[in-house]
Amino acid sequence: MCTAATYKTTDFYFGQTLDYESSYGEEVTVTPRNYPFAFRGGEILDGHYAIIGMAHVVGNYPLYYDAVNEKGLAMAGLNFPGNACYKKPIDGKRNVAAFEFVPYLLCKCASVDEAKAVLANLNLTDTPYSSQLPPTPLHWIIADRWEAITVEATKDGLRIYPNSIGVLTNNPPFDMQMQQLANFMHLSPNEPESCFSPKLELSAYSRGMGAIGLPGDLSSQSRFVRAAFTKENSVSGASETESVHQFFHILGTVAQTRGCCRLADGSYEITIYTSCCNADKGIYYYTTYDNQQIIGVDMHRENLDGNQLSRYPLKAAPLFYIQNAENNL
Repeated sequence: MCTAATYKTTDFYFGQTLDYESSYGEEVTVTPRNYPFAFRGGEILDGHYAIIGMAHVVGNYPLYYDAVNEKGLAMAGLNFPGNACYKKPIDGKRNVAAFEFVPYLLCKCASVDEAKAVLANLNLTDTPYSSQLPPTPLHWIIADRWEAITVEATKDGLRIYPNSIGVLTNNPPFDMQMQQLANFMHLSPNEPESCFSPKLELSAYSRGMGAIGLPGDLSSQSRFVRAAFTKENSVSGASETESVHQFFHILGTVAQTRGCCRLADGSYEITIYTSCCNADKGIYYYTTYDNQQIIGVDMHRENLDGNQLSRYPLKAAPLFYIQNAENNL
């Protein structure tokens, strides 16, 4: 399960947690402008916007989890089991397989407005990448520095929701996630005032009591509320260092700790990686479960006019700094 979020100070930031029990060998992957995409609906793109993001690369094809293009348009796909419903190809539609949806939009669109124009005639199909990789049930958040939307392919068709909160988790469907926020409208970063009874003189005995009732469990609905509350009340400086660190703190509130979410086979769901991309500068930062050092890959240090993927395996091994070690100067 995952949580995606947007954030804006001087620059626009976008990222997500990937919560799962095992890694697929994902890598930070830069797709340059001349990498050839042959989409399953028959469209071929030899020239397009460059993309950076986290991908599982299979057969030299980037299966992106979350990504940003050089124009600052960002997109992530999050697990949506039991609700996602892809169609067969339809004549007269832009037929795009679910696995190629992220690169399809990011190759073509420079903004959410342009993405909405493409979505108006788009059909997400159930075409698998291969027999070993069937379609994954997903829904998506698409964002730029001005707005965000959520896209869901359900049995009722393709649904596009304005996402004013700039957050997405998994189930239930997005409109239900937003509706549930009304149950928490009393939450506040401020010290609460007593409304319990005029007969009682009640006072706060601890800091942070304005947020009593903020859900702390690991369910997707609770993570949505927690991430939304944290993001909306977040305060940070505008520098790159302050902004990036604050974004990781926001998503840190929904991180999965090994042992707290046990699966039927005895394994545990953990936050395999957390990402934060400066969408304006094209710098993709990440941490992993075992390595909390923030590591970055700058797409503009690559040859963006090339035709070959640039791939950076995650630095997942723990890194420790012993401040008083003899060789540390």
